[in-house]
Amino acid sequence: MSKEKASVPKGTRDFTPDQMIRRNYIFHTITEIFQRYGFLPIETPAMENLPTLLGKYGEEGDRLLYKILNSGDFLKALDEADWEDPDPASISMKICDRGLRYDLTVPFARFVVQHRSEIPFPFRRYQIQPVWRADKPQRGRYREFYQCDVDVVGSDSLLNEVEMIQIIDEVFTGLGISVSVKLNNRKILAGMAEVIGQSERLTDITVGLDKVQKIGVEKVKQELLSKGIPAASVEKLKPVWDLRGSNAMKLKTMKEFLAGSETGVQGIKETEQVLDFLKPLDMVSRLELDMTLARGLDYYTGAIIEVVADNMEMGSLCGGGRYDNLTGVFGMEGMSGVGISFGADRIYDVMEHFSLFPDEAVHSTRLLFINFGAKEAAYCLDLLKRIRRAGIQAELYPDAVKIKKQMTYAHNRGIPFVALVGEEEMKEGAVALKNMATGDQSKLSLTALISELRR
Repeated sequence: MSKEKASVPKGTRDFTPDQMIRRNYIFHTITEIFQRYGFLPIETPAMENLPTLLGKYGEEGDRLLYKILNSGDFLKALDEADWEDPDPASISMKICDRGLRYDLTVPFARFVVQHRSEIPFPFRRYQIQPVWRADKPQRGRYREFYQCDVDVVGSDSLLNEVEMIQIIDEVFTGLGISVSVKLNNRKILAGMAEVIGQSERLTDITVGLDKVQKIGVEKVKQELLSKGIPAASVEKLKPVWDLRGSNAMKLKTMKEFLAGSETGVQGIKETEQVLDFLKPLDMVSRLELDMTLARGLDYYTGAIIEVVADNMEMGSLCGGGRYDNLTGVFGMEGMSGVGISFGADRIYDVMEHFSLFPDEAVHSTRLLFINFGAKEAAYCLDLLKRIRRAGIQAELYPDAVKIKKQMTYAHNRGIPFVALVGEEEMKEGAVALKNMATGDQSKLSLTALISELRR
């Protein structure tokens, strides 16, 4: 029998203990801020019924959904004609009833409808779980990755958008990442399509506009033309192509451009209100209006938000926006919501690139007790109990092997301090503490040792 090569599926990863400690630092930082703003945790299943997921993310999203084969003899659902069907999507619908979730927002909408009698409105929820997309793996893009979502549903107030931007600012400031927060409004995009006489082509226009930062204006123009949008209409977007200056200047230009569109004017008004609320709040992150931002998801109806790292090409670290009718597809009309999603995996890659993880996110154990034998080990167990109760991560090497081997273990683990307790220390009620970085060693009482490690 041949041996199988040990590997994971492309686009997925194992995480070592060191990586998990850093990842948990990110999750802890984000969770603490979510809770500070009064958001409540939920979880939803990894899989959803396919009708729950399909049609919510546009054609591309439907194509990237991972579908799960039905249990048992799923081929029974197919007849002879199905085997000749050139469209694999139609076949998959007959042999798959469920799929892995593509994001956390659509499952959240389903959750709200299903549990509406149990939750208070407006409902403030956060959720940190993995999602799956059958995308082409590349730097910063994985097939399995974690999202950290926070949403308010059941409120139309623009104060919710303001809080989302505040949360973004606090999270990235707390993690030490310099970012730019980009803001747009779906109504502004709809207004653009209306002004150039192409309202029915809104999706094509927004998909094209969303690529401006990646491929440039000229290539976007060519793409719009290739989709059958008249050259005269594409040319009417000139004020958008040429948009420069401060946020105030951009709003002034767009207000003039969209004057003939009631929807567009409403989008400008909402954006102005959000900016007015944010002005006195002293954001650390740069807030930039980007009138080409669309994010490609069909369910946004108002504000659209995207966050990118400064000085590094990594794609979006966080994104979201307002959705006024997402719960409507599950039979619950008139339930507006707004939310954002942090991409933990991309955030991790940025922090690694810029060496932003603090020491406490690198070291799991702060103190290792050297094992000199059974009697000394028994003595150290009581010390360990008291040290751990003081909130300090500590461990005892399990085997009484050569000290050099135990010291090598401490070095390889990145443990900053080693405690040596032999006959002499036991008699004195002291601990010999060695700093692994400097080599300095001193004898301390247990109380002084705890103070030193806390310091």
